Amino acid sequence: MSRIDAVLTRLDDTAQAELATLYRDLHQHPEPAFEEKRTARIAADRLRESGFEVHTGVGGTGVVGVLRNGEGPAVALRADMDALPVLERTGLPYASTENGLMHACGHDMHVTCLSGAAHLLAAARDQWQGTLVALFQPAEEIAAGAQAMVDDGLFDLTGRLSVVLGQHVFPRPAGTVFIRPGEILGAADSIEIRLYGRGGHSSQPERTVDPVVLAAAIVMRLQTVVSREVSPFERAVLTVAQIHAGHKENVIADEASITLNIRTFSPEVRRRLLAAIERVVNAEATASGAPRPPSFRTLNAFPLTANDPAATVRLTEAFTTRFGPAGVADMAPMMGSEDFGVFGTAAGAPSVFWGLGSADPSRYARAEQAGRLGEDVPGNHSPFFAPLIFPTLPMGVEALVTAALTWLNRRSP
Repeated sequence: MSRIDAVLTRLDDTAQAELATLYRDLHQHPEPAFEEKRTARIAADRLRESGFEVHTGVGGTGVVGVLRNGEGPAVALRADMDALPVLERTGLPYASTENGLMHACGHDMHVTCLSGAAHLLAAARDQWQGTLVALFQPAEEIAAGAQAMVDDGLFDLTGRLSVVLGQHVFPRPAGTVFIRPGEILGAADSIEIRLYGRGGHSSQPERTVDPVVLAAAIVMRLQTVVSREVSPFERAVLTVAQIHAGHKENVIADEASITLNIRTFSPEVRRRLLAAIERVVNAEATASGAPRPPSFRTLNAFPLTANDPAATVRLTEAFTTRFGPAGVADMAPMMGSEDFGVFGTAAGAPSVFWGLGSADPSRYARAEQAGRLGEDVPGNHSPFFAPLIFPTLPMGVEALVTAALTWLNRRSP
């Protein structure tokens, strides 16, 4: 019997049912960024029951579990905990009870899988040695939680890490993990821009500087930045997601604001996009006769997520041995963003991030054949996003156990 098999013998039907109950409970009680108090309490209690040294309130609401089991590598497994301001429309019997708040990105599944894997590894300490670290991270959705944990002395609690490992559910067929070396998720920057005009009566526009017209000109001009200033061989997205101005139909407002988001895979492209945004906005404000320059405020900034090549090859081999070639697929780079990479960068350790399929395989196949994946297989951040609990949950636990044991030493006799 392999070490992985020895650990997973405890993942029987009873254990899987208990974890499924935990998952449904977490799904029903989502919590926003830096307010994951209930989720953190549940994670911490389960770690204590498994024998971990537990630290709470790390970086706000983060939880760190440390299990030292002799000499050897220190392996960190990470799960994020926060939910999204989305009104759930899945119709599930365990749908969110928090109006306007939903686990629309699967972080409830991540917490459940890590909780299960940590318990199994703790119960089978005779199979490995080293240090196992369980990171339950807050505020991933606003790109703040990982850095907050690091700034709050994370590595004083864990010691030097050898590798950082994490997974994320995606709307791909359940029963499959997706992985690739190198760049896997894009960098993202969200910016709020305030535009200043001169308000007045809508019947006398000549006495005003209309910030709505200014905003409209900026939005249209920004559409040319990617198409005309970024090479077709590079990847970039620029989206204006919000425009706000005014309170009444016969009043020209004094101010307007626009919020935009960019996604890039290259530091140079990111720099060029940010510079182009500032150039376009300032130029349009000047052309409109704005009484003062626009102001810019960064809302969040996600770093590029890149898997360490050597560590990814090592883990891909382990996954292929465990799940078979059909259970492991290449994960094409995605424009979605994560702050997971902050941990490995700050620790000076390799990190690997992989995808976990969570969609019904037969439904996915039908939708793919019909060219309706977007319509029939809801993705992350959709109000209809609902991971298939089985086999997603047990496979997520199995993937984390496999990943941890790929680095943790075999127990010395």
